[in-house]
Amino acid sequence: MLRNVVCFLFILALLVSCQKTDDVFLINTPPHFPGLPIPADNPPTLAKIQLGKALFFDNRLSLDSTLNCSSCHLPNYAFSDTLALSLGVNGTQGKRNAPSLVNSAYGTLFNKDGGVIKLDIFAMLPIEDHLEMHLPIRKLVKRLSTDEGMQAQSIAAFGQDLNPYVITRALSSYVRTLISKDSKYDRFVQGEDSLSIAEERGQLLFLSSKNNCSSCHSGMLFTNHEFENNGTKSTYKDQGRKLVTGKESDRGKFKVPSLRNVELTAPYMHDGSFNTLDEVLDHYNQGGSNHINKSDLIKPLQLSQQDKNDIVAFLKTLTDKKYNNY
Repeated sequence: MLRNVVCFLFILALLVSCQKTDDVFLINTPPHFPGLPIPADNPPTLAKIQLGKALFFDNRLSLDSTLNCSSCHLPNYAFSDTLALSLGVNGTQGKRNAPSLVNSAYGTLFNKDGGVIKLDIFAMLPIEDHLEMHLPIRKLVKRLSTDEGMQAQSIAAFGQDLNPYVITRALSSYVRTLISKDSKYDRFVQGEDSLSIAEERGQLLFLSSKNNCSSCHSGMLFTNHEFENNGTKSTYKDQGRKLVTGKESDRGKFKVPSLRNVELTAPYMHDGSFNTLDEVLDHYNQGGSNHINKSDLIKPLQLSQQDKNDIVAFLKTLTDKKYNNY
């Protein structure tokens, strides 16, 4: 017993000495990317990221210890799900399609309705939601506090025992490292690759003011971070942004997702109602369903089948297969 205690204290001392909380971990982004926001009250460090990664893949975060963050945010699918609606504890079906977590570091509001104002507290929602992990975070703290190794990581990273602050900030520190930046399109922008003829045609169609794709899916992140009603439904069971603002004009509005890795993140829309990119393009080509709040940008496009094929070819250049090594 004494030998085990001495061993644990040695490991703890080693962790504290090697992973100082003031050693900010630099998350590299290419020159064509916007500057990466780094929170002054939670700058990422290697120790925080390592703890966050351990938590991200730990089944103890769920009530019945069967699920972890990666159960609905699969690394091989750009940290999104392959189901229309993810399954929580006891197979309970959720209400919305799980979004990709890639490039979340650039986000301003979180959740599809923007109800979470800070990435550092975002993890609290799925952990405690009865449709997801269904575990009060204070019970999670009590559960994890018996893990001497994780307690040592917590002290090394934050200088304090495991608590709700440590858990949420460690998870967000890990998520901030999930930067998608090495797609064919990125190499093209940097002059290291070229687009095929079909991909070039698709890019022109995507950027065309007539088609309005890039009005919402803009910039290097391919999102304007706004909330739009894209006419997915004529009647919305899920009120979307209205749940946060209370405004009837926000009914059916959801956060505009990034199109990076869109090839990997099917099914699509807030409820996963479209299974393929072809279905998505058909929806926009037809002008969407009628709803009083539908964006004026959504209108019939008169795209040919070749046009749609070319846009899909361009969208596939946004696939990054390296980000999931984190």
